[in-house]
Amino acid sequence: MKTQNQTYSICGSSSGPHFPELSNIEKQLLNNFQHDFPGTSTPYASIAQELGVTEQDVLDVLQKLKKMGTVSRIGAVFEPQRIGTSTLATMAVPAAQLQEVAHLVSSYVSVNHNYERTHHYNLWFVVTAPDDEQLESVLRDIEQESGFPVLSLPMLESYHIDLGFELGLDQKK
Repeated sequence: MKTQNQTYSICGSSSGPHFPELSNIEKQLLNNFQHDFPGTSTPYASIAQELGVTEQDVLDVLQKLKKMGTVSRIGAVFEPQRIGTSTLATMAVPAAQLQEVAHLVSSYVSVNHNYERTHHYNLWFVVTAPDDEQLESVLRDIEQESGFPVLSLPMLESYHIDLGFELGLDQKK
């Protein structure tokens, strides 16, 4: 299943991350809530209270960051294979077609994110699905739509990787 308006970005270029001019609240949301996202029934209100703004301010800023492509996803991270199934996948895509194929890959609801790597296999992404059959269906569809083979690299052993990154954003602005 694909979405029509999902934003995408390819991260990991050799030039490093690029952040447009960001407001203080944008910087705080990007830096401060990668961990310990409030587990309350109204998490955005909890964030707003902590930042001294309104819940609507938080929602508006997050929507703006999504439209800019700075934020691609807000959601829980579950232990692999606890809910449904997933795989790391990769493709070898000619540089001239990389943006187009990355956009296609990101249009699938089952794709969490994708990024470029400097390697023969230069487009990497994670696919999740309720079961193996649907996962394989998404991978086959990406192959058919893109015209490039997809290499699935299912997890053999799990490792905990901290997915939060200190973004080095001066928050005093």
